[in-house]
Order: sequence, then C-alpha cells, then structure tokens
Amino acid sequence: MNIQSFTFGPFQENTYILYDDSQECVIVDPGCYSGAEEKELKDFITTKKLKVVKLLNTHCHLDHVAGNAFVFDTYGFKPIIHKDDLVILNNQQRVSEMYGLPCNISPEPEGYMKEGDIIEFGDTKLLVIHTPGHAPGHVVFFNKEQKALLNGDVLFKRSIGRTDLTFGNHDQLINSIKTKLFSLPDETVVYCGHGPNTTIGEEKRSNPYLQ
Repeated sequence: MNIQSFTFGPFQENTYILYDDSQECVIVDPGCYSGAEEKELKDFITTKKLKVVKLLNTHCHLDHVAGNAFVFDTYGFKPIIHKDDLVILNNQQRVSEMYGLPCNISPEPEGYMKEGDIIEFGDTKLLVIHTPGHAPGHVVFFNKEQKALLNGDVLFKRSIGRTDLTFGNHDQLINSIKTKLFSLPDETVVYCGHGPNTTIGEEKRSNPYLQ
C-alpha cells in the first residue's frame, strides 16, 4: 500500500490517497477547498493512472469533508462514514457559515461502517476501529501488513484531538487512545489528520497528555 498525503484548506488538514499495485485507490478525508487544491488531488490521481473506488471519512468535521462534494462530482462516490457522525455531517453548512467559509455540501453517505469492518481495495485491507471522543463516530483505519494507521484527529505528535467541540468527550478520547490505539504495535506509523506523522511507540513514551 502506498500513502500519499496532501495538506489542504485553512485548517491545514491532511488528505490521503491510499493505493496499491492494482491501481485502485481510496480517498480518505478530502479537505480540498479551492480549485487549485481540487486540481492537485485530481492531477495526482490522473498522473498515477489510479482508479478511485471508495471515499472514506474518519469523521465528519468540516475540514475533513470539505472535498466530499468534489470527489462525488468527479468520481461518483459518496462517503462511507460511521453512523454516529451523521449528525455532524448534516451540520456542515451551519458550521461553514459560522467560520465564514465556503461550503460545498457533502452528499449523503453511500453507506456506514462500524468497529471490526474490513474495507478492501485492490490487494489491500483496512481494519475499521471505532475511536470516539473527538467526534462520536470517529473511526481509524489500520493496515496490519504495513503497520500503518490512518488516524484522523484522535492522536497527534505529542498531542491529542480537541474535545471542546460539539459532541466531544475528553474521557472517551483518552479511553479510545489507551485501549484501542495503544494496543497496536509500537512501530505502527500514525498518519495524522493534521501535522506530521508519528508512531504508537513514540506517543506512548513522550505524549504529555497520555502519561
């Protein structure tokens, strides 16, 4: 599995394209706002001759779903989310207006995923792990073979996701990290929704919020 990241939008959100030798790919958390950002995403897919087969959202905060409409309009795929985050997806326009940002309304979900589901594309499998706290329906995607974790906004390099937003829950977030993420191998690379990559082992040792 190859992992390509892009940093998009006013919140500097990390969007990911996952692909393998089959040339199939999935788009995770498209945060593109501008035409230039949409072009950057599309140009990569075109240049690599990739075939988009799924659109996945780790959660439905504004910065992670801003490009859902573009992906649907361009490739025909609606997002797959955890059902507990539908209330957040449905608030996209209101929150956009609150921040004074443009809003291309995301299509309704194509389907829902839950804890323990396996998402497949090409020769790649992703385990869905439900990690509420930052958002009630937050999920992460773990590829066991490469020990790679697409982690959204649960865990960051020496930090954790915000819990002061609507539906956030600090105790729930800490529990998600300690009982679910910290059960993964220490060498697991954590691909974060904002900022640089880290590893599970590094955050166990040095994250001040989790000591």
